Amino acid sequence: MSPQQFDYIVVGAGSSGCVLANRLSADGRHRVLLLEAGPKDTNPWIHIPVGYVKNLRNPGVNWCYETEPDPGINGRKSYWPRGRVLGGSSSINGLIYIRGQREDYDHWRQLGNRGWSFEDVLPYFKKAERQERGASDLHGADGPLSVEDLRQKHELCEAFIESCQAIGIPRNDDFNGAEQEGAGYYQLTNRNGRRCSAAVAYLRPAKGRANLKIETGALASRVLLDGRKAVGIEYRQGGTVRQAMASREVILSGGAINSPQLLLLSGIGPGAHLQERGIAVAHDLPGVGQNLQDHFQARIAYRCTRPITVNDDIRSWWRTLKMGLEYATRRTGAMTIGAGQVGLFAKTRPELATPDVQYHFILFSSDGAGLAPHPFPGFTNSVCQLRPESRGTITLRDADPATHPAIRPNYLSAETDRRTMVDGLKLARRLGEQAPLAAYVAGEHIPGPGVVSDDEILEFARQTGSTIYHPTSTCMMGQGPGAVVDAELRVHGIGRLRVVDCSIMPTVVSGNTNAPAIMIGEKASDLILNAKAA
Repeated sequence: MSPQQFDYIVVGAGSSGCVLANRLSADGRHRVLLLEAGPKDTNPWIHIPVGYVKNLRNPGVNWCYETEPDPGINGRKSYWPRGRVLGGSSSINGLIYIRGQREDYDHWRQLGNRGWSFEDVLPYFKKAERQERGASDLHGADGPLSVEDLRQKHELCEAFIESCQAIGIPRNDDFNGAEQEGAGYYQLTNRNGRRCSAAVAYLRPAKGRANLKIETGALASRVLLDGRKAVGIEYRQGGTVRQAMASREVILSGGAINSPQLLLLSGIGPGAHLQERGIAVAHDLPGVGQNLQDHFQARIAYRCTRPITVNDDIRSWWRTLKMGLEYATRRTGAMTIGAGQVGLFAKTRPELATPDVQYHFILFSSDGAGLAPHPFPGFTNSVCQLRPESRGTITLRDADPATHPAIRPNYLSAETDRRTMVDGLKLARRLGEQAPLAAYVAGEHIPGPGVVSDDEILEFARQTGSTIYHPTSTCMMGQGPGAVVDAELRVHGIGRLRVVDCSIMPTVVSGNTNAPAIMIGEKASDLILNAKAA
């Protein structure tokens, strides 16, 4: 079969890839191919907000990755869900809309990445956003991505916020406003009670365009190169190996795991590693798959004094029925919640300039993410460190694109990370002791009263902690020896090839990563189209 011809090929229909597919095809002049390894987003649980729990371990829409045994967490493996479906991880995530701190992006600029300061990226956050509260200096109201308030409050959530205030932490009604610090309700990427994934926001309006072709079930196997220039993609679909050619650019948007994996499979990466895997070295680029960063979390679970939690809803057939009817008729209730109803951004040390920990307060409890709720009224306070110093890697196991790569996060390998997690858990406990939240605490179930000293708390984090699903930085933007792309996201040393997703972050942002991934897609679209015009 003759290869298909396009102007742009986008590999990966995740948060950034969906944006690119929409924006690059918008004027009708460019032929765009979007490749997605997973299926269409027809699974009904994708579109019900609380359905993220159902799809957290569903291989039909999820890569279901697992890390290598990690010394920092006592040799345990960590389960890493990543979206494998139209919309990518935005179709299975916890829906929380957080941009990160102004200082994150200003730091990127300080590292030499011109055009990536907060003032530079703010217009793209606003361009993407359809803010329910309306437009302002910091928010947009006309974009594709719906950002909404929770449909209802809850007395436990109010008690958490008031307990934060009791120890001097301010209430914050907009974590994406002038200041991130404080406690308040999260906003979610919902639209009228349904998930607003990148596929819903960006692909649905564009999928009927004659110049946009969307291929699902298409696993990219390598970038086709002509010397030091990308000219197309080879991919597997339905048992057949196919090729597609790009007259302008190939753009990788597979995320922090799949984008470096595809570069390595294409012979672009650390030369010695490629040779070990039997892959011909097309371009020795040492930074590919290095610099892996992720937010590590540990959870405190409480037994609640009253049967008012989601645990109780799920255990009662009539409350479950009521929950379903409330959602079906009014699009409200527990089925509209995300991976945290209220949150907190705080400093573990007073000398810090900005918060270094984030909390997700959740109205149910279990022994781990995606597992069955406890058989008693329960709620959870999860803490993650926002700016980890530990660094990991993504490497190939072999040259087969269907083989999951080796993921080594190296959690808690830095002293700062260990200290911050201990201090963050101690702050979480302090909040549980404050009125009014203390009135709802029948007891601490996890880790329990036997864990007291700093060493015991750290051991608890090592034994039970896990990812909070924010891997980044494996195709780092910059000019140094570890950089993979430049400030326009072009791969160093290879023409007509870019990476556009969270893997380009020099450092992980201080918060959830979906909103930044969409911003990156918006900014990259302008970079690509302006480069073409020039």
